[in-house]
Amino acid sequence: MSKSKESLLIVSASEGDANMLYATAFFAPDPFVFFKHRGRKYMVMSDLEIDRAKKQAEVDHVLSLSLYHSELRKNGKQNPTTADLLERIFREKRMNRVAVPANFPTLLADELRARRFVLQVRQDPFFPERERKRADEVRKIRDSLRVAELGLEAGIQTLKRARIGRDRDLYISGSRLTSERLKTIVNTSIMAQGWVPSHTIISSGDQCCDPHHEGSGSIKAHSSIIFDIFPRSQKTGYFGDLSRTVVRGRASERLKEAYGTVQAGQEVAYRMIRHGANGKEIHQKILALFEQRGFPTGKIGGRMQGFFHGTGHGLGLDIHEPPRISPSGAILRAGHVVTVEPGLYYIGMGGVRLEDVVLVTKNGNRNLTRAPQFLEI
Repeated sequence: MSKSKESLLIVSASEGDANMLYATAFFAPDPFVFFKHRGRKYMVMSDLEIDRAKKQAEVDHVLSLSLYHSELRKNGKQNPTTADLLERIFREKRMNRVAVPANFPTLLADELRARRFVLQVRQDPFFPERERKRADEVRKIRDSLRVAELGLEAGIQTLKRARIGRDRDLYISGSRLTSERLKTIVNTSIMAQGWVPSHTIISSGDQCCDPHHEGSGSIKAHSSIIFDIFPRSQKTGYFGDLSRTVVRGRASERLKEAYGTVQAGQEVAYRMIRHGANGKEIHQKILALFEQRGFPTGKIGGRMQGFFHGTGHGLGLDIHEPPRISPSGAILRAGHVVTVEPGLYYIGMGGVRLEDVVLVTKNGNRNLTRAPQFLEI
C-alpha cells in the first residue's frame, strides 16, 4: 500500500508533538486522537475542546469523545479506555491496519495489538512532506524570524546604553548587566508579540565555547557575546532561529579574524545551497576553509574547539528537524528551509556564531533573515 493511502493514527497532545500539530493545525495541551482513513482526516475531541476544534482544526470531521463513551457504556464498558475507543472506531470504519509514529504510546500499542489490530511503526519523518515547506509555511517561519529580530534589537539597544565599568563589567542604571537580565529584556519583547521564547541563549566570553550554554552572570566588555534566539508562534507553532555575535567595546584581533572567517563560511554555504546539493559537502567545504585560515577543529586542552557542530538544520514546527547540513549528510531539495550557522569557538578568545535562515530554491537559495551583521558596539 502506498504511504498516501495508508491509514494513519496519532494519539498525543499537539502542543508538544509537531506531527500532531502538522496533521490538525490545532493546539491542545492534552492528548487526543487523530486518524486518517481513505483520504479523510478525523479528530476525536472532548466536550471541552470540540467546539473550538470544529472552528479551528484543519480536518474533515471532528468526532465527539463523550458520544463514543456513552455508546461504549451502553455496551458494558463502564470506564472506557483509549483502546476501547479506538477499537470501536476501527470496527466502525473497517480499519485493521494503521501506521503510527515512532513515539506512539507503547502500552496503547500493546493493547491494540492484543485486540488483533496491526500497527506499523513508521520511522521519522512520519509526514515526509513536512520537509518541503509550502508558501504559507515559509511565511509563518519568516514571521517568527521578524520577532526574533525584534528580540535581538532589544538586546542590542540595551548593550548600546550599557556603561563599561572599571572592572570591565557592563552596567545599566548603576546595576551590573547580566546574561539573565539581558535575556529577560529580549524575552519580554518577544512575548509582547505573541510568541514564546524558550531557552534563549545570551552567553559571553568563554561561555560561548559551549554552543548551547544559555549564559549566566556578568557580561564583560571587550568580549564576545552570542545571541541565539528561537521564538515560536503561539498561533501557528512555527519557529524562527537567529544568531548574532557582538562585542560591547573593542574586539581582539583574533576575534575579528574569527568573525570574518565565519562570515566567509556562510558565503560558502550561500554559494552551494541549492536543489540537489549535498549537505555533507557544504559542511566539509566550510571546515576546510576554516582550517586554511588558521582556525583548526579538534581537541585542545582536553575539549573540542574550533567548528564542532553542524552547519545547519531544517526549521519549521520543530526547532531542529530534517534535513541537516552536517557530516551525516542530506540532499537538499527546493522547498527546504534550513539554517546556515557556522561558528568558531576557542577558550581565551570566546566564540563566534552567525545564523541566518534560507529557503532552498531550484537554482540557489533565498535568505529569509534581515538582521544586519556587525561585531563591535
